[in-house]
Amino acid sequence: MNKFKYYFILIITSLALFSCSKDDNNSIEVVPPKDYAEQYVIEKATIEEYLETYTFVHTNAPGQPEDQDIVFTKITDPVNQRSIKSYLNSNTFPKLLSRDVKDDGITYKLYYLVLREGVGEKPCNVDEVFTSYNGKYLKEVDSNGVTSITSTLFEEVLYPRGFMGLFELIRGWKEIFPQFKTGTYVSNSDGTISYNDFGAGVMFIPSGLGYYNAEQGRIPSYSPLVFSFKLYEIKRSDIDGFIRFGNGANDYTVNPDKILSYQEDIDGDGYMWTKQELPEGAINPDDSDGDGVPDFLDVDDDNDGYVTKFEITVNGVVTPFASIPDCGGNTTNEARIKKHLDKNCH
Repeated sequence: MNKFKYYFILIITSLALFSCSKDDNNSIEVVPPKDYAEQYVIEKATIEEYLETYTFVHTNAPGQPEDQDIVFTKITDPVNQRSIKSYLNSNTFPKLLSRDVKDDGITYKLYYLVLREGVGEKPCNVDEVFTSYNGKYLKEVDSNGVTSITSTLFEEVLYPRGFMGLFELIRGWKEIFPQFKTGTYVSNSDGTISYNDFGAGVMFIPSGLGYYNAEQGRIPSYSPLVFSFKLYEIKRSDIDGFIRFGNGANDYTVNPDKILSYQEDIDGDGYMWTKQELPEGAINPDDSDGDGVPDFLDVDDDNDGYVTKFEITVNGVVTPFASIPDCGGNTTNEARIKKHLDKNCH
């Protein structure tokens, strides 16, 4: 009898749990993302209010770790404190600039502050960067009927340990880093490295060019982001045949064609985009064969059935597109290497 009672209670409990689970599943509400255009209007106002109500102090200490550090504070003395916005299109550094970025069917105004441009090479937006950075998110706070903008630190990397591939990062980073240059460095007797004359700046990114409705670590959804950064070095990428096979940051494989990605920037503007990143109907200037795959991801740039790395040869040696403009537009595309007839089919 006790055994029967035990099984009876177990069955009833199981039915109850199943019923609750079913009800819970039915009650799950999937919230669609907010309208991009409407959300951008809100965030643009937030970013511009921050630019108008905050000031900054930055440190100029060549060779020292604190060189080009920047601290933002809310303006308390409008007469003697300059707003960030007051540096817009300045003739000298620091200067506040902006880029128009078309994405999600709208045009974003992406502000960035240039503390120092740098003296070395510019990365393309698919290269790898060695950078220290400080990330904050902006939030509108209402206190006693008074609205103000606050910033909250979510990440800081003072001493980078490796290169970061821009191809895998948010759109805002891919848009801004090509506007800066690397610097110089010297190795010290104690094994440390001192960096000088590197590019340094700040980018103010609406969430549509960041993480948008996805919470990312300590970053709430729909958060405008502020990244201060220093560009120390770059590493040229060669990521043809990029294939993602997992969810992790490093879960991908590449099939390099021996032509560095920046040399496949056909129009030499420092930017290369996938079809998904371009406005609808736009022609990709860096897609030689128009197959929807830009050259920097295409193992067969001209779609003739021969892989590029076996196609562009001089005396049997793979030769890069030396005449294609680099990210600074320093050469022309008129003398692009003529392809030889001794092609090796893949």
